[in-house]
Amino acid sequence: MGFISKFKLLFGGLIAVVLFGIGNMDGKAQGGATHEQAQAQDADASPHRSGFVEGDGVRLNYLDWGSDGPPLILIHGIANSPHIFDELAPLLRDRFHVVAYARRGHGQSEAPVGPYDSNALVGDLVHLLDNLKIERANFLGWSMGGNEVTEFAGRYPDRVEKIVYLEGGYDWSDPAFFKAFTEMLAVNSPKPETLASFDALKAWYRAAWIGRDVQWTPALEAFLRDAVRIDADGRVDPVPTIEVFAALHQTLGTWQRDYAKVRAPALAIYGSSFFPEDASGTDLARKVRDFEQSAATPFRRASIERIQRELRDVQVLELPDRSHMSIGVIAPDVLAASIRAFLLSGSAAR
Repeated sequence: MGFISKFKLLFGGLIAVVLFGIGNMDGKAQGGATHEQAQAQDADASPHRSGFVEGDGVRLNYLDWGSDGPPLILIHGIANSPHIFDELAPLLRDRFHVVAYARRGHGQSEAPVGPYDSNALVGDLVHLLDNLKIERANFLGWSMGGNEVTEFAGRYPDRVEKIVYLEGGYDWSDPAFFKAFTEMLAVNSPKPETLASFDALKAWYRAAWIGRDVQWTPALEAFLRDAVRIDADGRVDPVPTIEVFAALHQTLGTWQRDYAKVRAPALAIYGSSFFPEDASGTDLARKVRDFEQSAATPFRRASIERIQRELRDVQVLELPDRSHMSIGVIAPDVLAASIRAFLLSGSAAR
């Protein structure tokens, strides 16, 4: 398989960066902030502290918004970082001790050569909780984060109070959708010159994933800066690296959800599209609309029906005019209110 063909199989919001061959390929563990990332952290206005825990020889970065309430662990999606929660988390810290961490290979966490399978990813979550002396918690998984949440809840039911799927109630291993989605990601990619600067990449990412009409916030700025490294010449380099993308893609495509093992009450929150709506007549806009109609909408409906059948105690909330990534940044106060109401409601794990 050729270089471009191989990496068109990679999954994630920054897939196009990989397609054009940008990224560290030496296979060594990566981690730690560059000067640019340190500057971004200094400018980060979200009221958290940053720390590290270690398990199985991998240092994981986490953000802690504090408070004395019950723990709430936030898990981001692939090619994201814990800073994606910089705006949502402070809205929940009045009642919860909110912590988000960077999955291995992401953000400021180390990127070992491997493994990146379900056992390693869930094991990292266990190490985080044990190091922070958290015995039992609520969990929120955004996108791929729903995999760790589901697997952890099935393996360690006594450590789970409640779970929230934020555009995370999908079994990504569904072969038909996974193929269609991966192909769509390869189509919805930036031009090589987009990688020449952070500002150019930001403009592309905003249009492709968030929506041009959605306000770009300091939280989104911190998140995207944590999802890249900026070279001395200003070009951007992706985090995760090419090897990590490939390993996580393989895991994501084969990691089947077992909802029947989940005993905790769940709230599944869905948007109305995977990509921002674009009513223009461009070829890309037409392909995105075709994808939404032929693949995303049926898959979303089937996913909702499945969790309603298989989860013991689940509530479904569908939010209009939200894409897969904008759902967490549009009206975060409204989103936080729904999450808070569910987590504080009287139902208990069975």
